[in-house]
Amino acid sequence: MIRVRIGDAERELSSVSESWVNQQINRRKADIQSVCARVIIRQDQLNMTLSTPSCPKGTGGRPPNRYEKQVFDLWEKRGLNKEQFTVGNLITFLKQLKS
Repeated sequence: MIRVRIGDAERELSSVSESWVNQQINRRKADIQSVCARVIIRQDQLNMTLSTPSCPKGTGGRPPNRYEKQVFDLWEKRGLNKEQFTVGNLITFLKQLKS
């Protein structure tokens, strides 16, 4: 299972579209809200939640396994660990998860 949460809106990855991501993020930016995006992954060797910097901080967990590390590295490569991440980079990351 992979779920995407932007603010209080949440969907399964299979039903996430580019327009939905754009709409959710742009709506929050227009309301001058910080944008919290989370990707929750629970499948096979992956048990993780990735969050953009404006999301409330949780407690740290265990060190990532090698599969999770690859996903964390991709998240970082797409700049999603930065406050000013782009919608395009989030969409690209989600597309890579789907493939």
